[in-house]
Amino acid sequence: MQSEIKTSALLIEEESCCAQESERRSHHSDKVKNNLVARLNRIEGQIRGIKGLIERDTYCDDVITQISATQSALNSVAKILLEGHLKGCVVDRLQQGDLDVLDEVLVTVHKLMKK
Repeated sequence: MQSEIKTSALLIEEESCCAQESERRSHHSDKVKNNLVARLNRIEGQIRGIKGLIERDTYCDDVITQISATQSALNSVAKILLEGHLKGCVVDRLQQGDLDVLDEVLVTVHKLMKK
């Protein structure tokens, strides 16, 4: 999993997610987007699996373990997105003199840390 994150980080450096001045959208390369979608598809499968465990009255500790693994996978997606955002969008906006982006990043990091 750690090597996947490092590989994803390299892909992010190649393609920025920078927002244009008039529109706020991410601009990930197809490689990064496909990587994120594949991860989210696996997470979606994990969620369906957890639902099945509950429907089959699986032992609570086993279900909680699967929930923890799913949360970890979601955190990995968030880390990849945050890294790309910091290295691309935030750097570009700072270079343009937009210091408001720092407050935006702090709000985002606080949201991630609540979980």
